[in-house]
Amino acid sequence: MNLAWKEIKKNKVRFLILGSIIFLVSFLTFIISGLANGLSQDNAALIKDLPKGHFYMAEDAEGTFNLSRIDSNLQQEVMGKEKEAVAFSIQMGFLNDKDDKQQSVAFVSSTESTLFKNVHQGEVILDSSLQEKGIQIGDVLTNNQYSGEFIVKGFVEQKKFSHSPVAYISEEAYQEMYRVKDMQLIFVPNSGSEDINELQAYSNKEFLNTIPSYNAEQLSLNMIIWFLVVISGMLFAIFFYMMNVQKIGLYGILKAIGLKTSRLFKMIWTQMVIITALSLVVSVSLSQVFNVVAPKGMPFTLSFGTTTQLSMVFLIIGFIGATLSGLQIKKIEPLQAIQQGEA
Repeated sequence: MNLAWKEIKKNKVRFLILGSIIFLVSFLTFIISGLANGLSQDNAALIKDLPKGHFYMAEDAEGTFNLSRIDSNLQQEVMGKEKEAVAFSIQMGFLNDKDDKQQSVAFVSSTESTLFKNVHQGEVILDSSLQEKGIQIGDVLTNNQYSGEFIVKGFVEQKKFSHSPVAYISEEAYQEMYRVKDMQLIFVPNSGSEDINELQAYSNKEFLNTIPSYNAEQLSLNMIIWFLVVISGMLFAIFFYMMNVQKIGLYGILKAIGLKTSRLFKMIWTQMVIITALSLVVSVSLSQVFNVVAPKGMPFTLSFGTTTQLSMVFLIIGFIGATLSGLQIKKIEPLQAIQQGEA
């Protein structure tokens, strides 16, 4: 520890440059991770907030829930066996507010359940984001496909689907608007995957991946995050490799006086931990500040658990990078290294 710290103080500029690069890479990673989490919630909070369980859709839908239609008799059979099961449907649409302005929403209708908001015919419960657009409790909303009117009965927090606020409506209203009587999906909470004839089962994660926009967004953002993590590991490896090349003569002398290779590795690891830890403290602090001051309309969510996990990944990657760069130390022969250093 003492030897590692002395070298850091002696070569302040070099280690400051490495620390700055690690700070910038980690800070960018935290920001993108926050955007990925925020977009994930904005895209599928309705599904992500459900407990673990299994979704069932018609086999002939081939993983596209919009094409799924579950026969009412089969629905009753499944719900008769699973008392906590709920059948529901999701369709994109719009509502006309009191100023006759269209508001895009995701209509959700379900059988009676504590997992979804249940409303009576002619009522609607909306995601709270629509309050910012001037819609209030008691407002009368309309839809061109519905003969009646919708009275706003309340709001719910963070219920989005496909980046649109959710609108809970009754089964009767849904059936009239979309000319269907069958529900699209059945969700059975806290259950194992059970084979049901004519239905395909999906876990929560598998069902999320059937949503095209969700899968594409998360895949691209997660690729960027892991690409940045790999870059940080390469930076460690390259930096310490160059440092080791410049200190071959010094390492030869240290080995000649009896310093073990393991001590030299410990010195490199200690330097890596110090630089990474200091860089992460700054980047985590700034990312959490950004989490608080981020514009309200920006889908940004960065939890402490996510930053902790990513910080551990950076430390592990840094350890691997520093270790790979130090493998050349094992090959150093004291006399040869001293001669090379003198040359």
